[in-house]
Amino acid sequence: MKGPGMVDDRQLSAVLSEFAYTIATDFSIASILDHLVRQIVHVVPVTSAGVTLIEEDGHPHLVAASNDAALRFERLQTELSDGPCVLAHGSGAAVSVADLSVEERFPRFATAASQAGLGSVFAFPLNHGRVRLGALDLYNESVGSLSADAMSAAQTLANVATAYLLNARTREEAHQSSDQMRHLASHDALTGLPNRMLLLQRIDHAAERARRSHAPAAVLFVDLDRFKSINDTYGHDMGDELLRAVGVRLTDVVRPGDTLARVYGDEFVLLCEDLRDQSDVDRVSERIRRSFDPPFTLDGVSVSISASVGVAYAGPGDLVSGALIAEADQAMYQIKRESALGRATSDLDSLPSRGRSVALGRDLRAALTGKGLDVAYQPIVEPANGVLSAVEVLLRWTHPVEGPMPPASVIAVAERTGVVSELGAWVLERACRDWVRWQQDDPDGAFDLAVNISTVQLMAPDVAGEVGRILDRTAMVPERLVLEVTESVLVEDPERARLVLLDLKALGVRVALDDFGAGYSSLSYLNRLPIDILKIDRQHIESNGGVGRSSEVISALTTLAHALGLQVVIEGVETKIDRLTAVQVGAELAQGYFYARPVAAADLEALLRGAGASTSPFRLPRQRARSLRRR
Repeated sequence: MKGPGMVDDRQLSAVLSEFAYTIATDFSIASILDHLVRQIVHVVPVTSAGVTLIEEDGHPHLVAASNDAALRFERLQTELSDGPCVLAHGSGAAVSVADLSVEERFPRFATAASQAGLGSVFAFPLNHGRVRLGALDLYNESVGSLSADAMSAAQTLANVATAYLLNARTREEAHQSSDQMRHLASHDALTGLPNRMLLLQRIDHAAERARRSHAPAAVLFVDLDRFKSINDTYGHDMGDELLRAVGVRLTDVVRPGDTLARVYGDEFVLLCEDLRDQSDVDRVSERIRRSFDPPFTLDGVSVSISASVGVAYAGPGDLVSGALIAEADQAMYQIKRESALGRATSDLDSLPSRGRSVALGRDLRAALTGKGLDVAYQPIVEPANGVLSAVEVLLRWTHPVEGPMPPASVIAVAERTGVVSELGAWVLERACRDWVRWQQDDPDGAFDLAVNISTVQLMAPDVAGEVGRILDRTAMVPERLVLEVTESVLVEDPERARLVLLDLKALGVRVALDDFGAGYSSLSYLNRLPIDILKIDRQHIESNGGVGRSSEVISALTTLAHALGLQVVIEGVETKIDRLTAVQVGAELAQGYFYARPVAAADLEALLRGAGASTSPFRLPRQRARSLRRR
């Protein structure tokens, strides 16, 4: 038993032990406060207790009390902005009021509280250094001071509660930040719609459902017609407003349960599941087209625009996969080509059916041993001085009947028909032979060669062995070769991808993670995957003209990459502002139309030999080498 005014040390020890338990649990801030006010009345000789957390602007945001009377007194102090709680929080020191009836520091609170039967009150700050959270208040119906032991015990409990409140607040902020990061990683920042990563996850789920139910599914690829003219005429801000408005309008016409995503620029993709037959998706496609009939009113300006819709339909029992996106994309481009030629077409005419994909696969395999395949190169430069640092090789295929094929569609066809490894090997060997020839012509002009490897190709058997054999056959310098992989390796089979990349790096080549920030964007994998270069996706430089929040995101990603010892390439640099952003964030390299569009091998070779160098937006490596020698 504790005597009058005495502190029960055993009870104090028990309360402190219970508080220590919260450090290893998910106790919320409210739970900690409730625990504090309930237990302290068993330790310190008082009638009731209350606690108020106060925002930086002085407004209370959380109140707890051991009984209704304490709750009234807590609220009274915050309503009046007057009382021991307010003073303790502001001063950072305990406040003792032994007789409230004669207290002159808080005239409004003292009068009202005395009339309600309160005799004395003692307030203790919940502060830690410069951080001020609020105050703990102890109330007695009788007048009289607390003993030194009781005051010390109360302050100890206040200090301990403060530490656990800070821990809980940090934990809650981390949870909120994690939830926000997960949302940002899976949703488009401009429209709020799902992004490509979330779309691919939904397609994976749709594939599982389709295997069980055999229900048809479809992907619709929606591309705005002449969107660039909107940006050119009204500016990028108006273009962004239009994209947001398109997202809202498309959301209103799609079926409940379908997934609408913005995958890039003015491109939207719709995943339709649980279809009865193809007529269902035809109706959805028609609703989408008709939704563009009314003009968009943006900042008082009426803007008219249309859209091309490509469809890839997976019938009962057909495979549902991410390749449907490329097929729908290809169908959309076919519609645009037909429209440009003045010929009407329908989704049915342009559907890349399974049979058509097989036919394209045969044509692609034939192109591997004949003509029709080619490559282009896009420069990668040092943004600070414009010196060429590398070139990225890009596949080009001109179909004998359909003409130039979209690269994404070519890769999708290659993956579906089993020729992607052969195609990847062809591109790598062709690019290595080009590089070796250029290097022999100009030893001072050495730069890196970047070659993409698809996830399917990366996961194929003996990919490291095939790369090694190509290096030997072409006499390519391994240290000058950069193999680019996309974030999809993170969700396919990250452990196997890690081992394959280690085998590739053992050859002496470097590895770049391409399009970072467009999909999975898992920061934890950056430490686990053996990568050397991080390529930040162009959507970040495009989403706000290279300034504002997007610039902050690029800066944060660059800082993270540098902390991990990675080089950074900013993709999508198209303007002077984009270039300045790349320089300001400290990116080593930049790539985009500001420096050069992809050019044919012969055109790049002419530039490397000096033809047109004076008008080139980038400098050749030998120009820097010669200037250094002159110094």
